Amino acid sequence: MEFRRECDEPCESISPSSATPEVLEPNHQTISSELEEMLSDKSLSFLVRFRRSIKIELSNLLPLAGPAIIVYMLNNLISIVTQIFCGRLGSFELAASSLGNVGIQVFAYGIMLGMGSAVETLCGQAYGAQRYEMLGIYLQRSTLILMATGIPLLFIYIFSKPILILLGQKPAIASAAAVFVYGLIPQIFAYAANFSIQKFLQSQSIIKPSAYIAAATLVVHSFFTWLVVYKTRWGILGASLMLSFSWWIIVVAQFVYILSSKKCKKTWTGFSMLAFSGLWDFLKLSLVSAVMLSLECCYYQILVLIAGRLKNAEMSLDSLTICMQILGWVFKISVGFSAAASVRVSNELGAGHPKSAAFSVLIATLSCFLISLFFAILVLTLRHVISYIFTDGKNVANVVSGLTPFLAMSILLNGIQPVLLGVAVGCGWQAFVAYVNVGCYYIIGIPVGSLLCFKWDYGVKGIWLGMIGGTTVQAFILLFVIFRTHWNEEVEKAKKRLDKWEDKKE
Repeated sequence: MEFRRECDEPCESISPSSATPEVLEPNHQTISSELEEMLSDKSLSFLVRFRRSIKIELSNLLPLAGPAIIVYMLNNLISIVTQIFCGRLGSFELAASSLGNVGIQVFAYGIMLGMGSAVETLCGQAYGAQRYEMLGIYLQRSTLILMATGIPLLFIYIFSKPILILLGQKPAIASAAAVFVYGLIPQIFAYAANFSIQKFLQSQSIIKPSAYIAAATLVVHSFFTWLVVYKTRWGILGASLMLSFSWWIIVVAQFVYILSSKKCKKTWTGFSMLAFSGLWDFLKLSLVSAVMLSLECCYYQILVLIAGRLKNAEMSLDSLTICMQILGWVFKISVGFSAAASVRVSNELGAGHPKSAAFSVLIATLSCFLISLFFAILVLTLRHVISYIFTDGKNVANVVSGLTPFLAMSILLNGIQPVLLGVAVGCGWQAFVAYVNVGCYYIIGIPVGSLLCFKWDYGVKGIWLGMIGGTTVQAFILLFVIFRTHWNEEVEKAKKRLDKWEDKKE
């Protein structure tokens, strides 16, 4: 592979800052050079080096990926609990809350999560380079930028009813969905704080506290949503207000952890006016990051809207929704590995470890792919019965059974693609990936899916083939770019990036 050739020369000229582990707090760990030393040890055979390097990398990767998967699943469960309680009120309320989530809330979620990946890159590389004081500055800058972004998003929430009607929804359900969306307005700003805090902690390999907080919040959310919906009879507005409140619980609890934990003593030194410097450049990086992820979120929304225009729309939507739900749950595993890959790559680049960064990419991708392969085989094995988890309809079960080969292929692709996106974030390639997403999703995926669906009458299978085509092209482009990456150059770029951003605190 190309990265081996580029990393053969020693990297003594690229070193972290002058801080040494001996002078750091006992609870604050630097990025170990053990993996880099093992990969560079020519006295051992290739197989011995490879086997020992895998063991070292998995000991770093899995403690990151496991809690990250739990966090994403629990946060998703909080939204699902809200949907369940709304569904208990009636099918109309369920449809309204689902429309509010898919039509409005997912868009804001994608924007905020994407913008948060800017601080993920900077914090991860700064932590690897032992420039700990900059992490708190990046956190504050990111929170300011995301909070400001919440203001224009606020108007989308306020005018959600006419927006939904413009998208072709019936006025009655659009009105009810708008009521649900009004209760989600505080959630916009909770997203702004949460994604900044989450990436700040994640870059330091601090993920378990977020998992504990998410688990506790899920319990609190379930009880109080039941109380608000059934006892106080606030209906879907009460359910959405409780959802917003629960996200603020997560934000406050994580920030309290930052203030009280010794692990964050060097990375959080208090509020600073330096956070207001360099905001314009930070905004540009954040916007590029937002485009990268929001294009992907909108891609799946558009595919569902296309399915709604088929002749047998109800059957198509039901089958596609079931497959998307299954894909979404497996996707949470990939997102966890994506977060872990981003942390590992950014930390190693910041620490000046090119071989370790390249090896982390390999192990994260292979690990996630093998897990996805297991679930793909499981889906194919259970293809005739898997839909009965969601519905008793035999016709839907038959359609889902026919879609499972496409679902299995998508699961396999999601074992690679999200991890590659995590690598891209760790390296700071958000602008490049944004262009790739435009081409793969909106020039290939959607047009091909629409042609197969409507012109050649492939129906929902055509939509799914278009989605697979776009994702496959994207994955191959990212694989090719990563395979050809000069990791020594990426280390230098990380160093220059950190020097540039550190200059902005002057």
